[in-house]
Amino acid sequence: MTTAADFAPILIQLILAAGLACLIVGVSHLLGQRARKKTAITDTAYECGVKAEGIVHTRFSVKFYVTAMLFILFDIEVVFLIPWAFIYRDFLANNIAIMAPIGFFFGVLVLGLFYEVKKGALEWEK
Repeated sequence: MTTAADFAPILIQLILAAGLACLIVGVSHLLGQRARKKTAITDTAYECGVKAEGIVHTRFSVKFYVTAMLFILFDIEVVFLIPWAFIYRDFLANNIAIMAPIGFFFGVLVLGLFYEVKKGALEWEK
């Protein structure tokens, strides 16, 4: 049976984390106010010494963001595969089943890729 005393370390950790976060934000706010003075020059965008003309903040197509997220997804796949490749021989030597988890991992990635292709995320001409 769990009691309230069992959750005391978690409560202490949450209080310390919230306090540290508030302290860091407060100190950076105080130090940042002193260092930055708002003037017309500091509020303008700096583009390699050339004054900005027209719309300063152009909007990017969502396709760029989707492509970036897909790249990150499949880049992270490689990050998970490298340790698996290093320990594959050790797992086989100890008769530990390692193909089922990696097969499931690949299955989820392939399903995700098929979903993205079906939704047209990789079509640039749209």
